[in-house]
Amino acid sequence: MMATAHPTIAMRPMLPADVPLLAEIFRSSVDELTVEDYSDAQREAWAAAADDEAAFGARLAKQLTLVGTMGGSPVGFASLKELDVLDMVYVHPAAGENGVATMLVNALETLAAARGASKLTADVSDSAVDFFRKRGFVPQMRNTRPLGGEWLANTTMEKKLPAKEKAR
Repeated sequence: MMATAHPTIAMRPMLPADVPLLAEIFRSSVDELTVEDYSDAQREAWAAAADDEAAFGARLAKQLTLVGTMGGSPVGFASLKELDVLDMVYVHPAAGENGVATMLVNALETLAAARGASKLTADVSDSAVDFFRKRGFVPQMRNTRPLGGEWLANTTMEKKLPAKEKAR
């Protein structure tokens, strides 16, 4: 088997069978990609949100959830809650810097705009602020929220979307 220098990235809707792997992607992403901004205890409390895989899967199933793949295997996911809230954007650390998160966020932006959303908001971890800022999101306010006995800080960010074109 030969490794591919630039594996093909693609996306598709989430399938129920994806939930265990998406939970693992979530936990790995939190554990490895947020080390510089959150304590061990904070990351453990955050990652524990996927321990109940049935509840985690139900949360994703209630939203528009897209799965990013490399070579056909899931490596990331992003979800749109309601019309205009990016709820989750997570990519496995081994697949980082390959454009998966950008592809997923761009697709959800396009879908939200097509559905009539005028903006997108996201509560963004300190580790992801630069990623969102590069995509045109602007910080709105700082938040601190309790999770599993810990307090986690994040930033609500917003991006204005282009107006939906009216049919002629």
